[in-house]
Amino acid sequence: MMRIFVTGAAGYIGTAVVRELIDAGHQVVGLTRSESGAQVLESLGAEAARGVLEDLDLLRSCAANSDGVIHLAFNHDFSNFATSLATDLRAIQAMGEGLAGSGKPLVITAHANGQASEEAALSFIEQGVRALIVSLAPSVHGEGDKGFVPHLIRIAQERGSSAYVEDGTNRWPAIHRLDAAVLFRLAVESAPAGSRLDGVDDEGIPFSDIASVIGRHLDVPVVSIPREEAQAVFGFLGMVASLDLARSSEGTKELLDWKPVQLGLLADLEQGHYFTK
Repeated sequence: MMRIFVTGAAGYIGTAVVRELIDAGHQVVGLTRSESGAQVLESLGAEAARGVLEDLDLLRSCAANSDGVIHLAFNHDFSNFATSLATDLRAIQAMGEGLAGSGKPLVITAHANGQASEEAALSFIEQGVRALIVSLAPSVHGEGDKGFVPHLIRIAQERGSSAYVEDGTNRWPAIHRLDAAVLFRLAVESAPAGSRLDGVDDEGIPFSDIASVIGRHLDVPVVSIPREEAQAVFGFLGMVASLDLARSSEGTKELLDWKPVQLGLLADLEQGHYFTK
């Protein structure tokens, strides 16, 4: 049994990770900024540590008093993304300092343009920390999702059509939040230092297939748009809506004997819960 400090513990992915850890017999201390978040964590059987990522002394202390860290928290403020990256970097440095010389794990989550954070985490390997990186698929789906897929659904509702770019054969990987939670547990328990773990189940779903399911459930047309219109249609997703992002997780599955068992993204969309809000 381990005592694991989890940042972002009351969030969409965090609550799944906390439940997975506790069900496996671990103790969890979860960082949360709010009283409602603390209540959620306590209802799951975790201990709540009230604070934010800027509380570096708290992060350092919680890490030092744990058997390992899973770092999930990140401020997804695209209007001030540089500040979010800087905050993430300082938080990782503080938690790494708390674990230095212990041989204990520091599991961080990869973010776009977060190379400095990744390098900072891995630099602690030389200081006796089992640091490693989990890189999740861009779509982490399931009940309570507030990410890319709900954004696509809102756009389709507002525009009256579900769009894809050009022929829509570009592929997006995906993972169910509960399968991601298992991966984080296996990572903190046993993944080797320096590992980069691919959190992917669906390795590449054609974007047009996602648009088609959305269109059918909303009863709106499914349409192709030119690449030059992607930014206007998809907003902040415009830069990636036409990219082929297919990824494999075979190495991760083999390394940790990780076997995703939840529904894939298209099957999850067919359940209907994305369309009942």
